[in-house]
Amino acid sequence: MTHVRIAVSTESKARPQALFALLLDGATWPQWSMFDSFRLERPGKNDKLGVGAIRVFSKWTTQSREEIVEIIPGRKLSYVLLSGLPLRNYRADVVLTPRSDDGTAIDWTASFDCRAGTGWFWRLFMRWTLSTVAAQLAKAA
Repeated sequence: MTHVRIAVSTESKARPQALFALLLDGATWPQWSMFDSFRLERPGKNDKLGVGAIRVFSKWTTQSREEIVEIIPGRKLSYVLLSGLPLRNYRADVVLTPRSDDGTAIDWTASFDCRAGTGWFWRLFMRWTLSTVAAQLAKAA
């Protein structure tokens, strides 16, 4: 197994609360992101969209099932991949930091394990995916 860690950053003119609302509500993702569809497989423990929620995002013939594992309202959303890609121990953290100009810094990090010899591919693919979605989020709000 190869361990991979990715970090992408971008900035938005929107405030953290506006970005967080889009990030948290998976039903909005098909409107602003590369994903074609969304389904809430299981609501969260204390909040429909909160910790414990399982979200399914689809693109072409691929589905990714993710569980929200940590939320700091307006600031941070963390999730783990349950299925959909041949990656193990996948965890991503999206951190929104207010800037002095009322905008927001978006930092999206992910780490995962993959089969030896495939790390280069998954590093490139996931960096592209996270960079694209982070830029789409920044623009949408």
